[in-house]
Amino acid sequence: MYRFLLTPRWLGLAVVAVVLAGFGLQLGSWQFDRRTERLSDNARIERNLAAPPVPLGSLGLEGSDLVDDGLEWRSVTLAGRYDEQGQLVVRNQSRDSGPGVSVLAPLHMPDGTSVLVERGWLSTATSSSGVPDTDPPPVGPVTVTGWLRADSAAGESATVPVDGTVRAVASAQVAESLGYPLLPGYVALTEQQPPPDGALAGPEPPDLGQGPHFFYGLQWWFFGLLAPVGYAWFAHVEAHPRTRSRAPRSAGRSPDTQVRVD
Repeated sequence: MYRFLLTPRWLGLAVVAVVLAGFGLQLGSWQFDRRTERLSDNARIERNLAAPPVPLGSLGLEGSDLVDDGLEWRSVTLAGRYDEQGQLVVRNQSRDSGPGVSVLAPLHMPDGTSVLVERGWLSTATSSSGVPDTDPPPVGPVTVTGWLRADSAAGESATVPVDGTVRAVASAQVAESLGYPLLPGYVALTEQQPPPDGALAGPEPPDLGQGPHFFYGLQWWFFGLLAPVGYAWFAHVEAHPRTRSRAPRSAGRSPDTQVRVD
């Protein structure tokens, strides 16, 4: 009954069904793995956010990878003086669907090291607006509390400063333009003494959502299973064709005509 499955046409369909099934199941598993990684990252971020602030110098950041070392979003404290001439504007930083920029400045610390500090966010009229006028950082010593943030993985076209602006932050490129070394990453300011003037908005907390990976995984698994199920269904239909039987009709007589016997 199913000998037709050995024909080239059906063998080809079987191969296609197996490939599609494997493809869908593999992509579904990949999405579930992404979800597991996201949950693990969220747990680490929550621990870092809940931990009390520690002095920045105690973390030994020189040569560190903040993400690999699990330090991103760690709350830190630091003290020093801002380099007003090194202030940097990060373009295209939208919030709540509104355009804006982030303002950063290097902070020189007493031990001779320096680090970028994100002073805050400033709204702009449009995303294509020019660089807005920003107040310079305060003169004199300051004490800063903030979250450690990792450098962007964007390419040099986005991270090399041009006229004091970038599209993404990479401390190595900024350090090269400044002419002195910087610690990796930057600090997103949450508190400062003396307090900032309030013109700049503070940093946004991290997004701790799970993302769409779970539902994407289910969708890919569904599509993967659909291929062999569809193959089996069409094979069943091919093996059991539907037949329609019609009753014979008398010539010249309507099927609705009833024979009346007197």
